[in-house]
Amino acid sequence: MSTPAETGRKPVTLHRLREMHAQGEKVTMLTAYDATFARLVDDAGVDTILVGDSLGMLVQGHGSTVPVSLDDMVYHTRCVARGNRTAWVIGDLPFGSYQENREQALRASVALMQAGAQMVKLEGGGWTAETVHFLTERGIPVCAHLGLTPQSVHALGGYRIQGRDEAGAATLRKHATELAQAGSAMMVLELMPSAVAAQVQADNPGMITIGIGAGSGTAGQVLVLHDMLHVTRGKLPRFVRNFMAEGGSVEDAVRRYVAAVKDGSFPDEALHAY
Repeated sequence: MSTPAETGRKPVTLHRLREMHAQGEKVTMLTAYDATFARLVDDAGVDTILVGDSLGMLVQGHGSTVPVSLDDMVYHTRCVARGNRTAWVIGDLPFGSYQENREQALRASVALMQAGAQMVKLEGGGWTAETVHFLTERGIPVCAHLGLTPQSVHALGGYRIQGRDEAGAATLRKHATELAQAGSAMMVLELMPSAVAAQVQADNPGMITIGIGAGSGTAGQVLVLHDMLHVTRGKLPRFVRNFMAEGGSVEDAVRRYVAAVKDGSFPDEALHAY
């Protein structure tokens, strides 16, 4: 395993991510679910690794993220933490691990943090602001997630773009501001019009917004590793770019992704946005 000294990169901290955002440097994020890929994406220069509950579909073969358990997330977070050396690690709170009450959310967050996560992510707005405040007051950094929230895909009527009408956009902006005020340091904005995502960032300039299918106006970008390597079977979303086709290796593809996000060439508003 490489050490921070060997890679020449200091460990990424929340303070460093905030500095990057303040200086206008784009933040890069990719998913990883095991030690090998965690080490690879870290060595390739990715700023943040998301141990996403998307592993339910990509690793476990489920049709959605809903069946993923807290035990599953703890296991995969521990694997990623062992492989990673410098990137900031975010662990997804899975469906059913934080909806009951704040104390349940705290127990689940502690489990992920003890497994090696440095931040936890939860989905939804409105009622989640109180939970975010409860967690951050207790020293647990939180990444929120608005727009298309996969754990609620059945309630949302499928994988559909969110915030397209005026009322939907206003609700997203309201929830984002509430979550920022509650203490959320980062926020994933998924599958929404570019203009809405850009406005969420403008409303909350201190928050690090990470887009996925939300245009180029966010503070950073995330993709599912399997998608950007084009190993996911079936039709991929419009916002995915095949970086594997441009490089000769997986690590080169990840480095190209990092470079494209940093220089602003990905996402391309004409190709990858709504």
